[in-house]
Amino acid sequence: MSATQPIPIRRDHLGIALDLAAGNVPVLPLRAGKGPFGNCPDCANNACGGRPNMKTPGPCQCPRPCHAWAAATTDPRVLTSSTWATAWRDAGVVGYHPGGAGLTVVDLDNADAVTWALQLLPPTRAVTTTRGEHWIYRGAMRSVNGVREGVDLKSTMSYARWLGPGTGTMTDLPDAVRALAVKEPSPVRAAPLAITVPARAGEGQCRHRTPAYLDRGIAMAEQRITEAHDAVHATVYRTFLAVLSAHGQCGCLTDTHMARLFAAAQAKGESPRHCTDAWTNALTRLGL
Repeated sequence: MSATQPIPIRRDHLGIALDLAAGNVPVLPLRAGKGPFGNCPDCANNACGGRPNMKTPGPCQCPRPCHAWAAATTDPRVLTSSTWATAWRDAGVVGYHPGGAGLTVVDLDNADAVTWALQLLPPTRAVTTTRGEHWIYRGAMRSVNGVREGVDLKSTMSYARWLGPGTGTMTDLPDAVRALAVKEPSPVRAAPLAITVPARAGEGQCRHRTPAYLDRGIAMAEQRITEAHDAVHATVYRTFLAVLSAHGQCGCLTDTHMARLFAAAQAKGESPRHCTDAWTNALTRLGL
């Protein structure tokens, strides 16, 4: 997939996958509907202890393509193993892990998104899709869906379809694309953002004012939201509820802490309104 990589000429899915893997592009089979294959019986519901949202699949050593992007591999022994044979037979398209290849795909899902990219983003290698284009840059970054209407960023912890080598010269990942992943905190109402309830009389200094304690709690909440791969709305609400349960009555939460949580939620596709509603509902639930 590099600028000098030979273009795969084989047409069967496994053949294309092996060509890409030889060029150090991690690949996996995808269903006709573009989704990854489901977990194998040993790994269903993470019974194996694997962690498909992390940068490595966890302790699971199952060779089947059962962990979505984390199953992508460049190992021809795995790709041609008997345990992958059924997946390749049933595959609708070859998928690859852009971040694992040091790449970022700007997925432009319609003509308006393509027009926007032509006006604002530096040119690079482009691949035609069914509804728009994939613009591929050299360099990895955080994956974010819905950075604007019809535009997704696919890089680390994500997969994309292989639709051919494309046209044009691949260029380095520009700051204009990296900036798309940085969502400004929502301009929400002041009340949900500032929790300044003082410590109750007689309790002395709030224990949460210890920077390490509070920072660790906020970091864990950010991680929990970031790692959500489904039920994002519910995860955001439960995380806000947990933070407020631990820190909401002692006056230690600040606008900065809440902005971090709102930014993590918005990076997972939550709208500013959903963030505000989840925060308000958590406050109401706890009587704050």
